[in-house]
Amino acid sequence: MQQQQQPPPPEAATEPQKATGLIRIVRAAGYSLEGLGSAYKHEAAFRQEVWLAIPLILLALLFPISGIAKALLIGSVALVLVTELLNSAVEWVVDYISQQKHPFAKRAKDMGSAAVMISLCNCAAVWILVVGSELAVIRQWLGI
Repeated sequence: MQQQQQPPPPEAATEPQKATGLIRIVRAAGYSLEGLGSAYKHEAAFRQEVWLAIPLILLALLFPISGIAKALLIGSVALVLVTELLNSAVEWVVDYISQQKHPFAKRAKDMGSAAVMISLCNCAAVWILVVGSELAVIRQWLGI
């Protein structure tokens, strides 16, 4: 009598090979760029924040202030963009799951919106505090 072959145990099941090393990093960077492009194409708020971020980051780099102050200014702007990306992702997923109105969906979207608002307030506060503390140096640099 011939013995029937048993299927392999679940832990021995083969998973598709995932890329590792440099290939994984290149692919991840590609997915990230696709995400940025998609957000820019489909999200008006993200586009507005990108166009606000560009001059703010340039100013932060040009101001004659310490590296730490520059990092605070740029980091606060980057946090707004990151928060907007996460908020947009939540909104897209909620809309994908269901178009029906549901209090949990509203709560998730409102929380994402609140996170963006907090990051915008943080950005404004950081800019006011850093530029305010460096105002004499910045005024001298501007020649006023």
